[in-house]
Order: sequence, then C-alpha cells, then structure tokens
Amino acid sequence: MNILITGGAGYLGSVMTPHLLSKGHHVTVLDNFMFRQNSLADCCHYEGFQVVRGDCRDQATVKPLLKKADIIIPLAALVGAPLCNDDKEAAESVNHGAVKTLCELSSPDQRIIMPITNSGYGVGEEGKFCTEETPLRPITLYGKTKVAAEEAVLSRNNSVSFRLATVFGMAPRMRLDLLVNDFVYRAVNDRALLIFEGHFKRNYIHVRDIARVFEHAINNFESMKGQPYNAGLEEANLSKLELCTKIQTHLPKFVFVEAEVGEDPDKRDYIVSNQRLLNTGFETEWDLDRGIQELIKGYTIIRNTIYSNV
Repeated sequence: MNILITGGAGYLGSVMTPHLLSKGHHVTVLDNFMFRQNSLADCCHYEGFQVVRGDCRDQATVKPLLKKADIIIPLAALVGAPLCNDDKEAAESVNHGAVKTLCELSSPDQRIIMPITNSGYGVGEEGKFCTEETPLRPITLYGKTKVAAEEAVLSRNNSVSFRLATVFGMAPRMRLDLLVNDFVYRAVNDRALLIFEGHFKRNYIHVRDIARVFEHAINNFESMKGQPYNAGLEEANLSKLELCTKIQTHLPKFVFVEAEVGEDPDKRDYIVSNQRLLNTGFETEWDLDRGIQELIKGYTIIRNTIYSNV
C-alpha cells in the first residue's frame, strides 16, 4: 500500500512510520518538524520512504501527495489540552480543519484511518463503561477538535477511527507530558509525586500497540470500515492512585500523596470498553507493567523535559 501520514514524525508517527515500512508498505510523511526532531532518521534507508517538510493545512502541499495515496493517516495535530489552549486558532485549523480538507480532497476509494482520543467521553458515569455508542461530551478544546475531526472522517463510508486511550511508552520523538510517562519519570527522578483528584480514572495503551492497531485496520479494512473503535488495554481502567501503586511495585522507593485541596485542570474521568476492537481479532502486546519497565530504562537515557508538548 501507498500510505500518506501527516504528522508522521511525532510521538505516534515516529513508531508507526518505521513499523509500516517494515511490513513492506510505501510511506510518505508530511511534517513541519516543529519540535526540530530527527525521529525518522532511521527510516531513510527504506527505498519506500519519502518525507516532505510542510504544513498539513497547505492544500498546494497536500494535493500532490494525495494523488498516489491508497491510505491516509492524519496524525498531524496539536496534542493535549495545554498546547491547544496556548494556540486555539491553530488547534482548530490543524486538528479539525486540516482533516476536513483531507476528506474533501480525497477520492471516495481512498481509505482514511484516523486517530482521535477517548477523552471525547469527558466525564463518564460511575461504574459504567464507555462504549462507542456512549455520547461524546468533550470538555477540552483538544477533545472538541478531535471529535469534530472524527465526525468529518466517518461521514465518508471509506474510513475507520480509533478513539485512543492515554498513550504510554518510549518513542523516538518522546513525550513526557502523557500521564504514565510523566508519573514514571517523576518516580525515577524525584521519587515523589503529589496527586490531585487521584480517583479520576482513565484507560491506557502502549504506543507500539497503536502502530499495530493501525496495521490491523489496514489488513481488515473492509470488515472494519465505517465505525469508530475504542483502542486501549481492557485490563487497564485505572485511577491515578492505582497507577501510582503499580509504578511503586517496580520502584519501591517511590512515594505518592494525594492532595486534600486543589484540582486537576484535566477533568477526564471514565472507564472504557474496548470490546468492539477485540471482536475484530486484535490483541494488545504491551501491558502497563512491561511499559513501565521500558520507561525506567528509557529514563536512564532521558534526563530533561525537552520532549514534552508543553
């Protein structure tokens, strides 16, 4: 397949791009390299790899790249609530506008596989799993733009969307601001963490399993198209305090305390069912314990915070 990935040098793309190349696909990446990263340097030996430096909102740049694409994967985005709040106009134009443009410019036979975020569920009902039929009630600009992008993509018949759980794991373009990555970094370096609203729950998924789930969608597209899928670890609907307890089993000197006052600016609190995706035959390979062990090794190398999105 000829695959076009916008934002293919970012956290997800820096793992997904080499993964798809290793499976024999031809991959073209469009990225503005806003973090000055060299995360795709190891892909340059693939003859089927092409890279274009440019803006995913620029139709003059995007149109010629679309002509030969069988599959389009829009990863380009301002990711996370803080980054979106810092530049609201860019959040709207990249996260939603650029995806809408891709839908308008692509032909009906071109396939789009779109990642959004399960933060679109906002605040769930206690003890009730969010399924793909649960109403989307995003509470951040980031969540709202991604939900709007999913709506644009699924209005086509030839598309699939993945509502990704909170991602964790090492990547060539690393991010330290994601919850598991952040907590493990603090456990390794500070050995202490102050938790706000520790009962808030989320679902989680490893970055390498995201690359695998996109490969799964490519291989099973006809049976999966036209629907959204929650993508996360079925056994990992954990509160922040439960996550800290799990990290502590790997780093016994790690101490965490829940604050009696104060609020988490990110109000997401929900548990998620990933059964629809599991029913397609997909299985995750990375659990939280394996990911935490990987991060501990990674943080022996990384000693600063230049890898976050904030």
